[in-house]
Amino acid sequence: MSRIRIQDGAIEVDADVIANGLGLAAPTVIDLIRRGEITSRCERGEGADEGRFRLTFYHKTRRFFCVVARNGDCVAT
Repeated sequence: MSRIRIQDGAIEVDADVIANGLGLAAPTVIDLIRRGEITSRCERGEGADEGRFRLTFYHKTRRFFCVVARNGDCVAT
């Protein structure tokens, strides 16, 4: 099972994916998001990248991105 799910135009990412990418403890991720200390950006691919998304997460001076295929597989980090 993918830890990134795309369904009905919504993208859901498990907290442990974000935690691993940003070097954080997974239990803290949700709280950091709620407090606005982790922010994110989602970009939809066009042309040759149609059907892919680039998800970028930011925390303090760290940044983690993942290119996600339509099936939810992270194809690049």
